[in-house]
Amino acid sequence: MGKGFQVVVVRDYDPNRDLKRVEELEKSCEVGSLLVDLMGDPLARIRQSPSFYMLVAEIDNEIVGMIRGTIKTVTRGGNALHDGTSPVISTTKLAFVSGLRVSPYYRRMGIGLKLVQRLEDWFRLNDAAYAYVQTENDNAASVKLFTEKSGYSKYRTPTFLVNPVFNHRVTVPRRVKIIKLDPSVAESLYRNRFSSTEFFPSDINSILTNKLSLGTFLAVPRGSDCVSGSLPESWAVISIWNSKEVYKLQVQGTSRLKRTLAKTTRVLDAAFPFLKIPSFPNLFKPFAMHFLYGIGGEGPQAAEMVEALCSHAHNVAKKSGCAVVAAEVGICEPLRDGIPHWKALSPEDLWCLKRLRDDDGVDWTKSTPGLSVFVDPRDI
Repeated sequence: MGKGFQVVVVRDYDPNRDLKRVEELEKSCEVGSLLVDLMGDPLARIRQSPSFYMLVAEIDNEIVGMIRGTIKTVTRGGNALHDGTSPVISTTKLAFVSGLRVSPYYRRMGIGLKLVQRLEDWFRLNDAAYAYVQTENDNAASVKLFTEKSGYSKYRTPTFLVNPVFNHRVTVPRRVKIIKLDPSVAESLYRNRFSSTEFFPSDINSILTNKLSLGTFLAVPRGSDCVSGSLPESWAVISIWNSKEVYKLQVQGTSRLKRTLAKTTRVLDAAFPFLKIPSFPNLFKPFAMHFLYGIGGEGPQAAEMVEALCSHAHNVAKKSGCAVVAAEVGICEPLRDGIPHWKALSPEDLWCLKRLRDDDGVDWTKSTPGLSVFVDPRDI
């Protein structure tokens, strides 16, 4: 059928009638050079959130678009200082736009805009004050849809740091001690140290106790005093999220030469693990990843502690069969240098923010960036 005047119906996603058709649409929509496989569950990325919703767009009983959304309470930016030292923490209801897909054949027909607008209706109905979306900085079509047509402001430009998982284990320095924290201890640490960080989720306890969270790990200098309720001068913390159980990814459009070179590095790394060759993982078939979140620390050795935690996380991912370990940090993140990554695999993101209500005081969209942002693993 041609692209003449056609009625677009936007409605709630129905798993009983839509599952197979949604999977087919997902496979037809590459995200850049990535193919995303949600492993039979279109709600997999959002069902861990406190409140979630999914819509589909339909033309003549053919699903031609879809969008997902979530709502949670977070710490917003622009917190005022109390007595010049401690911030007065302000929270708000934040909505997240994710998984917008439109069939390649039906693009430039306004379907994406209609899906965004209908999803925002649900956000407002559920009292969300702001909505945000994550996209790649160089995704011109997505940036135009949200900033020029939907009223979103370019807000933050974090970097998605990706590090390959090698065929060999990475050595964790002996001078660093790594401790796995009980979820209740981890929650206390995060609330005490990071609750004023922009985008910090009020339901951090739900994240830390989620079945997809593989644990929170604290790094301290070996031999330092670390008794209950206190931390040494230098320390760092990282939590690991098991994205392997949510989706798999696959890189498309790579030349045979590059694939051959990548395979050669893996063969050499497997044959001579003691050489610790930085091998390139097989990203050209479906692969999984672990995501590092809640990255923070203090002290002169904090970056070194973070690097040790990333080495530990690498080994956890290797044991789990993942191909990459990823993290996302703000552009001014002080601990960024301690996070190993390959620049060629690490795209710059763009977070866009929109004010949905004007009755909540200070406009968050106009706040200046802090040093860090808290990246919720449920939004990745």
